[in-house]
Amino acid sequence: MSQPIPVFIGYDPRERAATNVLIDSLYQLSSAPLAITPIVTSQLQVQGLYRRERDPKQSTAFSFTRFLVPHLMGYQGWAIFMDCDMLCRGDIAELWALRDEQFAVQCVQHEHNPSETVKFLGEPQTPYPKKNWSSLMLLNGSRCTALTPDYVNSATGLELHRFHWLAGDHEIGALPERWNHLVAVQDPAKAEDATLLHWTLGGPWFREQRSMGGPLAAEWFGARDDAARLWD
Repeated sequence: MSQPIPVFIGYDPRERAATNVLIDSLYQLSSAPLAITPIVTSQLQVQGLYRRERDPKQSTAFSFTRFLVPHLMGYQGWAIFMDCDMLCRGDIAELWALRDEQFAVQCVQHEHNPSETVKFLGEPQTPYPKKNWSSLMLLNGSRCTALTPDYVNSATGLELHRFHWLAGDHEIGALPERWNHLVAVQDPAKAEDATLLHWTLGGPWFREQRSMGGPLAAEWFGARDDAARLWD
């Protein structure tokens, strides 16, 4: 029997509903066993793995903790990281099958140049090259050894999110766009074929953004209601 696919989800207490719905969508549609771990900042702090003060440009609790995934995996094997503000519409095992040993990291290589200065709940919107690349990553643990807890706790946000810890961009492989569709950022027509929806500007779990994405918001509420029926 194959080992469960390790999936780490960035967790922010303000987005608990999003996390729960994402987890349910992953489980319900996966053809393979999954080992899902929300990355909870307070737990990492208790273990001494995360010691950073909150950065003024940090919009979520997991902005930097995502880069501890290789350490949590013992720098062995592969893992998936994803932001919690997503909804899976297909089999995550299909993403897992795209692992390529020639790369240290694989991600959807967006060209996202935001014009807005704030996003959900008034959090800052910071433009930088490779924006949103780190929101969904296939991580090859044995080639991410530079991501020690000391480095993750001391490197700048740009050094982390722009992958300065790699030898170069040749270590970053591209994934198909359908694995990280940016809701209300990319062409809505592209959402039709998207397997993973990503509400990077804030999603319908926030009262102020209940219609974010139009019909995609309704789809998220449908997924939430399906999950709630299973929980009853």
